[in-house]
Amino acid sequence: MRTLTLSVNINVEPDEVMAYASDPRHLPEWAPGFARSVKPDGDEWVVQMAEGQVRMWFTPPNADGILDHVVRMPDGEEVMNTMRVTTKGSGSEVSFLLHQRAAMNDAQLAADAALVQADLQRLKDIRED
Repeated sequence: MRTLTLSVNINVEPDEVMAYASDPRHLPEWAPGFARSVKPDGDEWVVQMAEGQVRMWFTPPNADGILDHVVRMPDGEEVMNTMRVTTKGSGSEVSFLLHQRAAMNDAQLAADAALVQADLQRLKDIRED
């Protein structure tokens, strides 16, 4: 299985990027490739995706730039997504590790990578406005 590192530089301080990106209610704005809608359910979030509903949860709020989150797919598979916000110059770099899942072929991985990269670009565009 392959892992791809996708990233974007944002000309905004990391704390501001973290404050926005760590709030799951913002996912439909900057990550519509993943989330069409989001609603809280206890300590988890119910996310409506194109493929159906999934459940997700983030690491606890932190000052370390860690935005890791687990997505429980409709078939029960749990996918760990590693996401970081780090300082880069006077701004931030947001990185996302995309793991190829067992059921995913190379074309599906490439399509998923394109969606994630578009979402990261949208995050940049929203935060820099």
